[in-house]
Amino acid sequence: MPSLSEYLHSFAAVVVTGGSSGIGKSFISHIRKLDPEILICNLSRRCPDNADELKVRHFPCDLAQSDVLARIMPELEAALLANAQSARILLLNNSGFGSYGIFPEPNLGHQLEMIDVNVRAVVDLTGRLLPLLRARGGAIVNIASTAAFQPTPWMATYGATKAFVLNWSLALQEDLRGTGIQVLAVCPGPTATEFFRRAGLAEGNGADFLSQPVDEVVLSALRALAAGRTQIVIGWKNKLGAIAGSIFPKPWVARIARRAIARYRLGR
Repeated sequence: MPSLSEYLHSFAAVVVTGGSSGIGKSFISHIRKLDPEILICNLSRRCPDNADELKVRHFPCDLAQSDVLARIMPELEAALLANAQSARILLLNNSGFGSYGIFPEPNLGHQLEMIDVNVRAVVDLTGRLLPLLRARGGAIVNIASTAAFQPTPWMATYGATKAFVLNWSLALQEDLRGTGIQVLAVCPGPTATEFFRRAGLAEGNGADFLSQPVDEVVLSALRALAAGRTQIVIGWKNKLGAIAGSIFPKPWVARIARRAIARYRLGR
């Protein structure tokens, strides 16, 4: 297996969504350290704080808006064509968020926006970049979650969106087999990011047993990508949970998950 630096040097450009914070921001930092020359394009509402320092090309957009990718694609494609020459492209579909509460809390609009960002935008951006990826080769990394392996009461829509991302990624890998495009589904557990705050939870609320640092998630994902894997569940405790969620009857798992996830709630 090549080193991470050697592997990333095979790419001319990276397109990442949600690089202003959390896992996306960590991806940008680590990739820049490993390859100082690679073109990095970030798609998010906010520009990363250190975008100039990391030489990130920022494309401001709200992925919850169904027409936003159609508007920015000409500029993004022009940047890739001008700077990436003919080498491979790495697409990191990272943007996503959740919510905590009995559906449809906090409101139906929030739930629909979650589907737009977690599912529709992933499919939309991948489909729009696929012709370029087919022409040059490359890789697609989709951030799923350990929530993808079982029903998630209190977070029903979030878990369902991540189940889509996981299964869609694995099927996409088979669709693209032999094309020179690799697809990797990354399934982290609870991670120390802004996710908890946006979901309406306090950090460290009962997820400490499974929690993992964001840098561990990113480096594990990059190593899995370099090794040619199609799926990674990060952390041995999360692996056990994913296995249990997959082999036991789903109604049982949903009942157990309801009690476990209820512990996340803290004086809201």
